[in-house]
Parts: sequence; structure tokens; C-alpha cells
Amino acid sequence: MILRDAVHGLVSFESEEESVVPRLMDTPEVQRLRRIRQLGVASVAFPGAEHTRFAHAIGAAFVMKKLVARLRQIHGELPFWQQVTSERAQDVLAAAFLHDVGHGPLSHLFEDAIPGTSHHEAWTERIVLDSSTGVNKVLVSIDPHMPERVAALVRGEHPLPFLARAVSGTLDVDRCDYLLRDAHATGVRYGEFDLDWLLRSLRFSPARAGQAPGLAIDGAKGLPAIEAFILARLFMFQQVYLHKATRAAEWMIRRVLARAGTVIADGERLAGTPRAIELAAHGQPPTLADYLELDDGVLAVAMHAWEGAKDAALADLSRRVRERHLFKTFELFGEQATSEGRLEALEVAREVARARGYDPDVYVGLDVASDTPFGGEEEPLVVVFAKGPARPLADVSFLLARLAGQEISRVRLILAGELRDDVTRALGAE
Repeated sequence: MILRDAVHGLVSFESEEESVVPRLMDTPEVQRLRRIRQLGVASVAFPGAEHTRFAHAIGAAFVMKKLVARLRQIHGELPFWQQVTSERAQDVLAAAFLHDVGHGPLSHLFEDAIPGTSHHEAWTERIVLDSSTGVNKVLVSIDPHMPERVAALVRGEHPLPFLARAVSGTLDVDRCDYLLRDAHATGVRYGEFDLDWLLRSLRFSPARAGQAPGLAIDGAKGLPAIEAFILARLFMFQQVYLHKATRAAEWMIRRVLARAGTVIADGERLAGTPRAIELAAHGQPPTLADYLELDDGVLAVAMHAWEGAKDAALADLSRRVRERHLFKTFELFGEQATSEGRLEALEVAREVARARGYDPDVYVGLDVASDTPFGGEEEPLVVVFAKGPARPLADVSFLLARLAGQEISRVRLILAGELRDDVTRALGAE
């Protein structure tokens, strides 16, 4: 199979061990990813951000193909039982391709909005292991034990640490693709880095007796490449993932889903509601079949139908989301951003809403978003040199030493646009 990709150019999966990718591609569970956008509702701020989880899955598998090729260039220094065999290559290609197959609609916000719904990693494992899925059938047809091996890799588990970390780690194929793909789609150039040079700079870290090695960076060649990779992630969080319009839209949709769940739990039937959401509202876990019926389009149709709901707040929020009448944000800094300060500011905003006749539980909220771009990993990447011991990245890089363990955070009030001026005055921010 040969494809043209907007990020990687010519993408091919032509060898026998690579054939697992095109075989998996035609399964219903993977095709569903065409209907789920990679960045959820980020297109409210970045009109080009319409790329899908399907495109990202192909990209991640292609990066894994390139990584396997690099590992085979250097694995001759390892004992034969630690080298990348054809079976291991098939497993990691399948794991890279399937790592997001369990994602719900609208990126990560769905799994946070529906009480009792498992995170996408759990759904991915179920899809891989359940004998009723097309994904499982493909894997079993290759090797009856392949589903268990692929599921373990998606969890970041493998006897060879360098393969486990390639699927789930600081420098994994998921991040390598989504940073480049998201930067391309949004037009944010800060997310770009030199993938080819980064892969070329990989080495094996020194292993303890009886243990397999992990991945490391060549200190003579790879330091600028890994710095650029980590800084790209930092900049993408600053510019894209924590963008105020995206966060406001996500907050509103969470409120829509929560409100719909409450209405359904109270006994009202909402037209257009997917069965998975109805089950969750009644405290019953959705079945795998019902979950797989969910995608961005299904949820958009449901929210459109909810515009006619008897519940005025649900109808209003659903309409605002579809028409992009987004809530506004009020960013908190300094004392107002502390644990106590943010709660005081939230209460001020809620009082303003009450005074204006708005339900504060619907029209006012607090959004706290954070990420640690580098540091805190259980098995951090190390830098190796021709002479001397391997050293942690933060010991070698001035930039990464300053960034290690630092948290990026945005603390914002989210509120209906009609309330912003009053809230601004009440908080003394004019």
C-alpha cells in the first residue's frame, strides 16, 4: 500500500511484516476514526484543524516503520534475543496504528464528560481483545496471541523497554506524529521539529546485567533534535492545546453532555440521544457495540436535536455551540490564580450571574488546564557519549534543565459573553 500524506509525503506499507497495517485499515473500528477529528473542537480557533484520528493513526504507524528501520541499523550490538524480529516489528506497527482506536468523539473531552465512561485506553484494549471486532479478527488471523501482545504494547508494556517506550513514552511515535500533524493543520510553525535527524540520533542506553536497554540520544548529534522536539510540545500547548476559544468550546460541550445526562436521568427522553449516552446517564456502562456507534457526527446530530429540548439551558447551550456563540474567558493571574483566589473569583462571577438572572451552574465555570512538557518520567531519556557514562537530558541541556518539571497552566473563568463586562468590573480588572 502506498499513500500520500500531508505531513510525511509518500507513505508506504509494502513488506510482509508491514501488511498488518493495510489489513487493519479496512476494519470498521479503524474506519470509524475517519469520523473523529484529531483535535476535537480546535477548529473553532484554527479553521484548518479538521484532520482526523485516522490520518494520525497512519502517521504514527509510518513513524514506527521508520523507527524500526533505525533500530535494525543499530540492534546488532544487542544479543539476538533482544533484536527486532519480524514478529516484534509486526506487533509494534499494529500497536502504533491502533493506539487511538478507542477514542470517543471530540478528542479527550467526551471521556471526561460522561460519568462512568472509561478512558480511551481502556476502550482500545477492549477493541483489540474482543473477539467480535474486526481488529481482533485480523490480529488473530496472523497469530492467536497477537492481540494480547498488541494490547500490552499500547499500555506501554513489553519485555524490551525500547519497544514499550516507542509506543508509550517521552519520545514515542504518537507524539512524533501528532506534533507535526497538528502544527501543519493549525498553521502553528512552532510545533515543527526534525523527525528524520531525531530518529537518526537514537542509540541504545547502557543496560544493567540481564536487562534489555532503553532508547537514548547520541550526545554528539542528537541534542538539538531532542530539544526541538520537547520545545515543540511546549509551544503547541501554549499556542494550540490550551487556546482560550478551544477551551471555552470544550467546557460548553461538557456542560451540554452533563446537562443532557441529568435530564435523561430525571426521566425525560431526549430525541436523537445515542444509546451509549442514555445508558451512561442511567448509570449503566455502555456496551462496546454502542460505544463504537459514537463519533463526531453522531454527537453533533444529537446536540442539534437537543436544541429543541424542554430544558431551556440544554437547548440554549446546544444552540450556542452549533452557532459558535462561544462563552468568553477571563484569565486569572497571580493571587487570583491560586487555589483560594480562583475559588473567590469564581464565586464573584457566580454572584454576577445570579444577579443577571443566569443559572451560575450553567453559565459560569472555572477551567484549569495544565501540562508538564518535560520531566517526571519513570524512565527518562538519557544521552550517551563515545566516552563517559550516560547522563540524563536535563544534565546535558541548559534548555531542558530549566524546563524540567515545570508546569504550564492556564486558569480561566468561563462565562456567557453577556456577563463578561460585569464580571470584569466586579473583579476590578478594568
